Amino acid sequence: MRHALTLSGSIRQDSYNEKLALYMRGLLEEKGAEAVYVDLRHYVLPVFNEDLEHNPPTEAMELALKFKAADIVFIASPEYNGGVAPLFKNTIDWITRQRQGAFNKAIFGLGACSSGKLSGYQGLSHMRDTLTKINALVAPMDVRVGPSEGAFDAAGNLIEEVARGRAETLSEQLMRFSKG
Repeated sequence: MRHALTLSGSIRQDSYNEKLALYMRGLLEEKGAEAVYVDLRHYVLPVFNEDLEHNPPTEAMELALKFKAADIVFIASPEYNGGVAPLFKNTIDWITRQRQGAFNKAIFGLGACSSGKLSGYQGLSHMRDTLTKINALVAPMDVRVGPSEGAFDAAGNLIEEVARGRAETLSEQLMRFSKG
């Protein structure tokens, strides 16, 4: 059985990116993965700097070990000024410094929700670039939801047709390309 993690690069209340990560968790479970949503609200990490690296927060090691054990990691993250969300980048920086090989095993999937029609496209490009620079394997498909208002129903189901199709395709890619 494949082990999957989904997480959101936004900890905002009622975050669309959290809804997308939870939706992808459900799709991966439907396809036979054991999927867990990792809520970054529970992993409070200071802004990374090398002065703190020799005495890292325990949350950094916990996350690194979760990533290392995963066959699939799906990250839904907003775009900030055309780039990577600070929470996502800081989390990745801390995880890489734990030296656990956290990015060597899993296949990564990316998604973004945005209020605009570009649906986080630029941020996704930067996320993909960041992950590939640390030797993570990233699936070719991504999920873009935008405008995100009205894209989910009250139960958290993705109802926007194009995004739902991309989510289905990505979940199939993640299952097919994972090493589990």
